[in-house]
Amino acid sequence: MEFSEQIKKLRRDQGLTQEELAGKIHVTRQAASNSENEKNLPDLETLIVISRTFQLSLDQLILGGTEMTDKLINDASATKRAKFNFWSALIGGGLMVIGFICFIIKANSVEYIDKQGFLHENFYLLPLGYLFLLSGLLVILVSGVSYLCKLRKLRKSQN
Repeated sequence: MEFSEQIKKLRRDQGLTQEELAGKIHVTRQAASNSENEKNLPDLETLIVISRTFQLSLDQLILGGTEMTDKLINDASATKRAKFNFWSALIGGGLMVIGFICFIIKANSVEYIDKQGFLHENFYLLPLGYLFLLSGLLVILVSGVSYLCKLRKLRKSQN
């Protein structure tokens, strides 16, 4: 039996509404409804509260069918991938912005020759700007390729 069917059956056997169930397990009514309609799964803490409320072991609650366990593992993996992609895009974008700032500073800086004949110029800003731009682009590309490879593996394993 799938988790959504099992939670619905447990609620109905106890004669509870979704709102009453939500109150017992300390979630919103919408979260209880989403669990019953397979829109999302409760977190581990909520699963423990459900198992205690209905006097079920976690094995009985979770392993009623292997679909629940597989879905929990896939959901956790997808969340980790999303966080990784977010942070890598943020870091790559930040590096690229720093590169553009180097170019802007170089374009607006004044170059002059002092009385001793020394040239004062921020020559190092150009290679530094290119370095930041390329490293930011590299971070974004590597995380994108990594994401596409993982997505391809996930699709192959589902088929």
